[in-house]
Amino acid sequence: MLIEDDQTMVSLLTTLLNLEGYLVKAPVNYNLDGYLNAILEERPQIALVDVNLRTGSGLDLLREIRQEPEINETRILMASGFDLQDECIQAGADGFIQKPFMPEELIKLIRKTIQ
Repeated sequence: MLIEDDQTMVSLLTTLLNLEGYLVKAPVNYNLDGYLNAILEERPQIALVDVNLRTGSGLDLLREIRQEPEINETRILMASGFDLQDECIQAGADGFIQKPFMPEELIKLIRKTIQ
């Protein structure tokens, strides 16, 4: 699942991940509660979450996910244009990728995270 509010990025990542054989869901125009509910409903194996969402902090969403028993084991990768790896890992992320990133770098991280 992609939790990203930049529709160009959603389109690019969806195409990339589909080409790699992944089924991608990307809820749009949600607030943090909407994103949380989408994850609760879909129960994805992994979610790529942007740290800087227009409607709130991806870190806050991550913390909420980790508090929900039904989805707290969902693998979460955080993405940001800033080096926030330490903060993301401390908040419970399974991995972090800094934007801009190469497609191969993301695919490698996803594969590593879901193994």
